[in-house]
Amino acid sequence: MSQHKRLYNSAAWKRLRLALLEREPLCRMCAATGHTTAATVADHVIPHRGDLELFFHGELQPLCATHHDGAKKRQEARGELIGGDTDGVPLDQSHHWNRKP
Repeated sequence: MSQHKRLYNSAAWKRLRLALLEREPLCRMCAATGHTTAATVADHVIPHRGDLELFFHGELQPLCATHHDGAKKRQEARGELIGGDTDGVPLDQSHHWNRKP
């Protein structure tokens, strides 16, 4: 079993995940686009890549499996987040429309 799988199977992670999903039960990315979807994944905002400090103490966000396995993975791989909010403003904070003048 890989170290990552061991971390995700730990009692400490299961408590963190459950606490997040109880506190914030809806997917943040869906909410930004005007949809209401239950979150099922506690996502590390900054990928931990095995760093124990980030894994257990880094910022988490609730996501649905579709966003976690799609848009978030593309964001981490390509450095861009696709999609827009209900006003059509890109979700990617580095998009030129979101830059301050």
